[in-house]
Amino acid sequence: MSRQRLPLNPAGERLEALLRQRIVYLDGAMGTMIQQLKLQEADYRGDRFKDHPGQLKGNNDLLVITKPAVVRDIHRAYLDAGADILETNTFNGTSIAMEDYAMTHLVRELNTEAVKVAREAVDAFKAANPGKDAFVAGAIGPTNKTLSMSRDVNDSAKRDVTFVQVRDSYREQVDALIDAGADLLLCETVFDTLVLKAALFAIDEAFEARGFRIPLMISGTITDASGRTLTGQTTEAFWNSVRHAQPLSVGMNCALGGEQMRPHIAELAKKADLFVSCYPNAGLPNPLSPTGFPEGPEDTAAILETFARDGLVNVLGGCCGTTPAHIAAIRRRTEKYPARPLGAIPPALQLAGLEPLNLFGGAGDFVNVGERTNVAGSKIFKGHIEKGDYRSALRVAKQQIEAGATIIDLTLTRGCSTALRR
Repeated sequence: MSRQRLPLNPAGERLEALLRQRIVYLDGAMGTMIQQLKLQEADYRGDRFKDHPGQLKGNNDLLVITKPAVVRDIHRAYLDAGADILETNTFNGTSIAMEDYAMTHLVRELNTEAVKVAREAVDAFKAANPGKDAFVAGAIGPTNKTLSMSRDVNDSAKRDVTFVQVRDSYREQVDALIDAGADLLLCETVFDTLVLKAALFAIDEAFEARGFRIPLMISGTITDASGRTLTGQTTEAFWNSVRHAQPLSVGMNCALGGEQMRPHIAELAKKADLFVSCYPNAGLPNPLSPTGFPEGPEDTAAILETFARDGLVNVLGGCCGTTPAHIAAIRRRTEKYPARPLGAIPPALQLAGLEPLNLFGGAGDFVNVGERTNVAGSKIFKGHIEKGDYRSALRVAKQQIEAGATIIDLTLTRGCSTALRR
């Protein structure tokens, strides 16, 4: 079933309506606020984990269990500052990320409690401010693994995890976030699109299992002045790679400040036919600054005001180094501007590797398609897949590229897909 055919949750309908009326505001950094509290190892452990092996300081997600009031107060500060959407404190809330702390068994509880704490803050805010709405976004981080690159320069095929393992890890988190009552999901700080695709696969499965969907926001990360993600994609290539997921919004966060992020947001604003989000760091890292970043609230707000003035964004917020004061300043300086209007995008076949490939059906759109990576059309390729000899299968694709193929047609039957799972 298509994701868009599943009914949308009521909170999602309210959020979509709000986005059509005005700019919507995300919260700012959770980690920055926690760091300012200078919590110690004992604070992270509490009584429950006092004998847990290994260091727990730095496992901010754990605080929803051991120090829930700390997280709740930060949430409330962002709501009071003008945030419409709170992100749950679950950036590392997958079993893969929690392996570092030997806490994989806590994933469901961590995500459940994180939604509960955020919901308590939202409910208290709405009770104190009749007529105002607010939403809880289940935050889904990128994990600390990559699927697109090897960590071993001598073995380009080596991976620490498989796609299926990443998908399963995300499914556990997504199930917990939805069951606990998150209003929407936010896949953020995406530096490896293949890891994101594993998350999207898990999200689709979770929606199908429940018979309804909640809004999905996607936010990628351009890592430096190269204008590419860590795994090498340009902004447009990233968009082409994720547009099939039909998210509520697409955008960028982290790594860059607003000034450095602007050209990438401008490109998304021009290319994407849906809402665009932007929540940059408070400038580039500066270890001498109290927050680790140089921009004060008015600095960041002044930069993002130009985004709103020029009609580039629908959602604004802050990432590393931002505080409730930043969100208050951003909202104060930008809420007078209308949200970016959604425009029609010319129909095209939009594909991507590291670069985008857009085919509009014109006379100049002839491309060569490599068909030999199709188990129905190549006995040799099928044999490689069935035997699990993926290096040889990869050589088939490489030969086609070297022969001039622009697109590779990879087609597997159900039986071969099962072989890939193994």
